[in-house]
Amino acid sequence: MSMMQVRPARLQDLDAIYSCEQECFEDPWSFASLYDDICETPAAVYLVGEVDGEIAGYAGTHIVIDESHVTNLCIRPAYRGRGFGRTLMEALMEASRREGAEAVTLEVRVSNRPALRLYLSLGFTIAGIRRNYYNGPEDAYVMWYGEGPLP
Repeated sequence: MSMMQVRPARLQDLDAIYSCEQECFEDPWSFASLYDDICETPAAVYLVGEVDGEIAGYAGTHIVIDESHVTNLCIRPAYRGRGFGRTLMEALMEASRREGAEAVTLEVRVSNRPALRLYLSLGFTIAGIRRNYYNGPEDAYVMWYGEGPLP
């Protein structure tokens, strides 16, 4: 089985990131939104995960003072079930720590059981619910990790 190599996202990765976004989400971010976040937002940290030279997924967060707010975690369907989501999320948490974050928060669809299992296994806890957060409408769990230095 091939390993995932994680690195910072670059401008040249935008087409592959956009393709991944469209493949994975019912309501994907626009190319312009991804460009703005990855290339123009100083508080944003984005990583890509490559497998055999192909982008298999990506993750992003915004660092606000001492908190990391995860905006995206996306693994292409063909690469799911191999632990790549965990690899990418652990790398994003480490990058957040390096940027000064002491806690990480995110929203996840209440129906997204694989993601929920991943976040719980990483030590996140459910802190609340956002009603009709996703188009559809669907609720989101608000999850938090940490009240001190990240691992």
